[in-house]
Amino acid sequence: MAFKYSRWAIFTVWLFHISALLGISLGFEAWFVEKTPLNLLISSTLLFLVYPINSPGKYFSFLVFWTGGMLAEWIGVHYGVLFGSYSYGANLGPKIDGIPVLIGVNWALLTFITGSIATYLSKNDTLQLFLGASLMVLLDFFMEQNASRFDFWSFEGNIVPLKNYICWFLLALLFQWVLKRNKITGHLPFSAHLFTAQLLFFVYFYLWF
Repeated sequence: MAFKYSRWAIFTVWLFHISALLGISLGFEAWFVEKTPLNLLISSTLLFLVYPINSPGKYFSFLVFWTGGMLAEWIGVHYGVLFGSYSYGANLGPKIDGIPVLIGVNWALLTFITGSIATYLSKNDTLQLFLGASLMVLLDFFMEQNASRFDFWSFEGNIVPLKNYICWFLLALLFQWVLKRNKITGHLPFSAHLFTAQLLFFVYFYLWF
């Protein structure tokens, strides 16, 4: 059963994203961007409560997505063979061998919420996989346009290679398959609001800043 305080969770998501958007726009960029790990932690906590992540299958899937995301990022950073030549900055929190712990959390969070949205958009299982992966790449595209500015990560020469998006899509597709294989569904309103808040945040800074 969905967490009974889901409306408060959705309100919290928008409060944090709109506050950051306004704060950065008004000149307090450093203060707000430094709080990105806190924002991710709160969003992840709400995911566990509202989605909810409350069964062995969901816990295991979250661990798979976190581990898979961390491993892919480690290979990418240290060998440049997946996403291109890039490195992480200072604003995503503590790292393990150069990879922020929260980047794995972000992979898991995005997989869960886009999977729920995809299930709503189509009744076809195969199409759901591609829709979920496409939504993840859509968000990644706009994150990439702001990542260097916010000191999240940066690519060599500030050029994001095409293979970044290709590998993102393939890994996202694999994660969506795992989600579908384990028959995991979640709270659609929370998933849609969290995804939309993140997307609008990065689109805003891509278009106007």
